[in-house]
Amino acid sequence: MNRLIQFQSHPFRLLLYLEWILLGITLLLPARPPHMPHQVFLQQPLLLFLCIACFGIMGLRLPTINLFSKVLYTGLELGLILLVSVINNSNGFGPPLPLIPLLLILVIRSCLVFNVTGRLLVAGLAFMVFTTLIAMWYISLKDVPFLPQKPTSGGIQGIFWHFTLNSTLLFGLVLVFVLLLVNALLAERQSREKLAIAHQQLREYAHRIEDQATLQERNRIAREIHDALGHSLTAQSIQLENALLFLSSNVDKARTFLEEAKQLGSSALREVRQSVATLRRDPLHGKSLESSLALLLADFQRRTNIIPECTLSLPRPLSAEISTTIYRIVQEALTNISKHSGATQVKINLYTTAKSLHLHLYDNGKGFNPNQNTTGFGIQGMRERTLTLGGQFHIVSTPKAGCQIICNIPLLRLAQ
Repeated sequence: MNRLIQFQSHPFRLLLYLEWILLGITLLLPARPPHMPHQVFLQQPLLLFLCIACFGIMGLRLPTINLFSKVLYTGLELGLILLVSVINNSNGFGPPLPLIPLLLILVIRSCLVFNVTGRLLVAGLAFMVFTTLIAMWYISLKDVPFLPQKPTSGGIQGIFWHFTLNSTLLFGLVLVFVLLLVNALLAERQSREKLAIAHQQLREYAHRIEDQATLQERNRIAREIHDALGHSLTAQSIQLENALLFLSSNVDKARTFLEEAKQLGSSALREVRQSVATLRRDPLHGKSLESSLALLLADFQRRTNIIPECTLSLPRPLSAEISTTIYRIVQEALTNISKHSGATQVKINLYTTAKSLHLHLYDNGKGFNPNQNTTGFGIQGMRERTLTLGGQFHIVSTPKAGCQIICNIPLLRLAQ
């Protein structure tokens, strides 16, 4: 039962204000024309006011659930309109001008309740009601005693005929205008609601992607810490145990174990710093890509004693997103080279063409089989960073034949 009579508040405050204005006009319009001075004006003003007030109060809540409740609601509205007509014409038919605002309100509410077909049906019903009432008024003119001519002749009767015809046509045009106006408002609101929903979905999707990327980055760092830092600390612990073992019997050998443990500690510290550096939001620190890559290559040379050959050709500046991506790819590639490849030569070529940005990175290390190395976080991260920018990422490598990384990013993304 609750679903049968469930209502919602009026969705358009502007249309609600317009309804109140039309209701005020209804109360101000004369209920009887001045051509019958001997009859009493508004014999039942209180009942008329109550009908119009009930009609206005109904606009505060609109049915939202099923067709039956909507049809019942519209039928009650039409019944109140006809009751107002009966009250106005209790002493004879007059022009249905006071009903025009009420019929317009009926059509406006139908646009908020029904679909397009229902709106057209209600508008057609309102037009039929107005046409019927004004036709009955015109027919009743033949009984007016003071008119000097018959209804079929000219003069005053002709004026009334033209008034009837023009009123009917004008009311039809007003109905069409109201339908177009309210439908435009509804379409605009629906567009804004769809846009808001799409924006919310996009925001949620962005949060999921961000969470997923964060999780992948954490997993990669966790693996790096486990593989590098864990190994270094384990080896350091063994060296310290050996030093304690030979401390009383062989001081020189114990010193050797301590020195190795110190080196392992320094190596572990570098691993921690590198892991923390990869978590920075802006690895470039506001610098250009060229200067940041120069510092990265200098650090790589200091750690590995490998002098990389780097060729940069970037005639136009890159966005922060693109620069960060290229920096991360080169950083991850150099990390893999220093840890796993055993290379003695590294070449980097970064340049732009008319349509693309190209990155080629080569080392002469021991290489690997890319098809068998599918779980590495570093390679997966480089590929995902490239694909995010709409680019292509390839690795060409075979065992004992080095490795080549090829990354191509569309230049159009750089201009956005």
